[in-house]
Amino acid sequence: MSGRKEQHTFIRQAISVEEATRHVLEAVRLMPPEVVPLAECCGRFLAADLVAPQPVPHFRRSGMDGYALAAADTAKASIQAPVILNVVDNIPAGTVPQRAVRAGECARIMTGAAVPDGADAVIPYEKTAEGGPNTEGFITCFVKAPAAPGDNVSPIGMEMEAGETVLRAGTRIGQGEMALLAMFGAAAVKVHRRPRVAIIATGAELLEVHDALQPGRIRNSNGSMIAAAVTEFGGIPYQLEQVADDAERAGQAIMNALAAYDAVVTTGGVSVGDHDIVYDITRSWDGDLKFNKVMMRPGSPTTFGVRQGTPLFALSGNPAACYVGCRLFLRPALRGMMGAERAAEPRMKAVLAADVVKSDRFTRFVRGVLTSREGRLEAAPVGRDMSSITVSLRDANCLICLPGSPYGHKAGTLVDVIVL
Repeated sequence: MSGRKEQHTFIRQAISVEEATRHVLEAVRLMPPEVVPLAECCGRFLAADLVAPQPVPHFRRSGMDGYALAAADTAKASIQAPVILNVVDNIPAGTVPQRAVRAGECARIMTGAAVPDGADAVIPYEKTAEGGPNTEGFITCFVKAPAAPGDNVSPIGMEMEAGETVLRAGTRIGQGEMALLAMFGAAAVKVHRRPRVAIIATGAELLEVHDALQPGRIRNSNGSMIAAAVTEFGGIPYQLEQVADDAERAGQAIMNALAAYDAVVTTGGVSVGDHDIVYDITRSWDGDLKFNKVMMRPGSPTTFGVRQGTPLFALSGNPAACYVGCRLFLRPALRGMMGAERAAEPRMKAVLAADVVKSDRFTRFVRGVLTSREGRLEAAPVGRDMSSITVSLRDANCLICLPGSPYGHKAGTLVDVIVL
């Protein structure tokens, strides 16, 4: 490892959040596909297009409860002079008609049932009245209004034709997509594998979650936060053993993790200080260091590199900075690895609800609360804007994105927000 004097003279080249995001998205590799049961697909990303194997619907389908009939038979029907038809069939949903409907006939039908041949319309019950059996033994139906051809009948292929692409590769599978997959009989689905993400917390000050507090030491809350983020973003977290401020041990732990997992996230040890070991490791490793400083607060020393195809996200040890780093870089990376469109975190516009007096040449990501007031979105900072404060993460539902300014930002300014 390099000596301390050399370390402190090392100059980091700060890049913009946008450039850092581009580096991340260009560097991460797509996870290989796997076939999993439909029940395990929610939240995953399709690895292949879903093409409709048959039209939807694949039979002429009734749109409501009523009577299936030939519209021509009802042309002169009215309340004063109803048309009388013989009821020749009863068709519940899930069954098929027993016979075709001929002139002067109709079939009682339920919503979703197959419309019989000879019928080109379904008239709702409300426009009919049922009579008793006639001399031919048929129950009769009094139709009190005319029907037009096609009324309440869904033709074959109305929703989708056979061979049409239903879902594109890269689509995230949610409730609607699950319904479509089930509708087309996709009991097993090809999706991209979930990335296995190793999490390594560094720092002699860290205690395990179950340890009693000690003077000058804190419990490792970042490890749990990152694990939750990985799960929420679709990956599989593995919290590895914590590492104290020992560059050799930490370096070996990180290298081992890079060889064994799909991605590695560290927290702590990235600032320029006497015990910032990840900083030293990424200066002397055999990987490709993409950046080690971003023009953002909190989290400016956020570091990212790739070794033999495996990405390393070295995040700040400060809770808020670690949280922001996860959101800005880890989330789009993991989604891209699972087949999603490679894009930065989406932003929306809101009105800043309070002054932010801090001046900064870097973009500031302020924890905030997004609300709707009088038809417009407003974003208000929550809690004290310090990177070491954890409690405000509980209350925030957005990150307010404030570009660098020597004057701060006034209430009423239109700003970008990232919804959490």
